[in-house]
Order: sequence, then C-alpha cells, then structure tokens
Amino acid sequence: MELGMVGLGRMGGSMTKRLLQGGHRVVAFNRTPEPVREAAKLGAVGAVSLADLVLKLTPPRFVWVMVPAGEATEGMLEALSSLLSPGDTIIDGGNSLYKDTVRRAAQLNARELRLVDVGTSGGIWGLKEGYCLMIGGEREAADALRPVFETLAPSPDRGWGRVGPSGSGHFVKMVHNGIEYGMMQAFAEGFDILRSKSEFGLDVHQIAELWRHGSVVRSWLLDLAESALAHDPDLKELAGWVADSGEGRWTVAEAIDLDVPAPVITLSLLMRFVSRDEDPYAARLLAALRSQFGGHATRTAG
Repeated sequence: MELGMVGLGRMGGSMTKRLLQGGHRVVAFNRTPEPVREAAKLGAVGAVSLADLVLKLTPPRFVWVMVPAGEATEGMLEALSSLLSPGDTIIDGGNSLYKDTVRRAAQLNARELRLVDVGTSGGIWGLKEGYCLMIGGEREAADALRPVFETLAPSPDRGWGRVGPSGSGHFVKMVHNGIEYGMMQAFAEGFDILRSKSEFGLDVHQIAELWRHGSVVRSWLLDLAESALAHDPDLKELAGWVADSGEGRWTVAEAIDLDVPAPVITLSLLMRFVSRDEDPYAARLLAALRSQFGGHATRTAG
C-alpha cells in the first residue's frame, strides 16, 4: 500500500521503517531534512514539502501524521486539507485530545476529506515488537487502511482494531495512558518499599526478574523495570523528575466530567507533579504548622 508519512521523530521514524520492511511504498516528509534523507536510504520516497508529498501520492491519498498534539497537529491538518482532494484520508497517529479530533473530523468531512484517529502505543520498542493501534473513524476509511494496520501491529490478527467513530481511538488511548500512570506508580512504590527494607538486603533486580515469570504482576512494564534495574539497581544515574505528556490530565478531567471515581489514576498524576518540586513550599508549611501547634521538631533549610 502507498502511504504518506509526515513527522519522522522517534515514533514516526520507526513506524516508517516497519512499513518499509513490510513492503509498503512510503513518501516521507519532515520539517527538518535529515530524517527524510535517512528514510530515503531505507527505501522511502523523500518529499521536500507537504505539496511535494501530496504530488508524489496517487489518489485516493492516505497521509499519516505523527507530530505533537495541539497546535502542531492543528496546523498540519489545516495545511494538508488545503492540498488534498475529496476522498483523501488523513490519519492522526499522535496523542491528540479526543474532543479536538471529533471537531477536526467534522471540519474535514465538510471538505469531503476523512480523518482516522489512531491511538498508538509501543514506544521505541514498536519497530521490533509492533504497535498497539486503537482506531477511530468511519469504518470504510479504517478498512481501507487494513494493510497498514496489519503491518504496524504485532501481527496481522491482533494488536489493532477499530473501536468506534471519530475521536474514539484517541479517547481509548487517553484512558490507556491514564491506566499506565497508575501501573507505573504502583511499581515505583512497591520497589521503593522493597529497597527500604534494609535488614533483608533485598536485590530489587533479582526480584523484578523473579516476578517476570508466572507472577500475576508480570507485564511489559515489569520487563522494562527489570531492564532498568539490571543496568543501575540504585538508579543513581537518574533524577527523580517525572514528566507527563497530557493524557493523564485528560483522563482525570474526563473521569470528573463523567462522575467516575478514579483515585489511583488521579493520585499517580499528582505524584508526577510532586516529583518536579525541588523545594516544596507545601511541605515547609506543614512543618511550620506542626511546630506552631505542637512544638514538634523541624529542620532548617540547607
């Protein structure tokens, strides 16, 4: 199948490689030229602009967009829609807010263009292991992309599926990432407890490897924890600063809107905020209050 790929960052670049390995014709464009040259070495057709990419695709065209959510995606879809023709399809494989996707799909449909939203999970391992693809959009448009999904997924018959209409793919991916936050936090806390039991002298890497086989908590996240601990059991090379890319916040906001209690996901998001505070004012105020009402011991800064 022929596909345009816009955005050759870490995920978009590895997806392009997997598509090329699967025998697809890929026309690749990136804002900076070096990733395009690298893709061309692997067999992709390089494009020097969006207009050039569109010209090098045969109608009906399919263009997969892998750029950051928000303004970057908004601008890219607007630019593409002015270049594409009725019957063409844009695929948003990034982590867009599903409400934006619903709006964008309606706008593109008014121009006789189709939007397929594909929540994509797999990270840097996707090239080797395949990607989990959560697909939203018109069934006909999704069906037309079946050869691409079968190539990107772990296997042709699993790891991908249309979950509903426009926006649903990004909605499912949003909740997926919220669950991921909670699972990661649980592993982090559990291994911290193990490591803190100093009198047992526990080897946390050994325990991670042990749990990977037959345990009810075995998972890919545990595999990744084992890999990290094998390299650096005390994690001395890392600062305890954890970012969030937005999906956790959106999941918590959606839970509130739907009156669905989600304490684990919510607290795991808040713990990421805590990780970034090098000088927690709230904690200092707590210490001050305990000192004021009870004369409890405090420590001076520095």
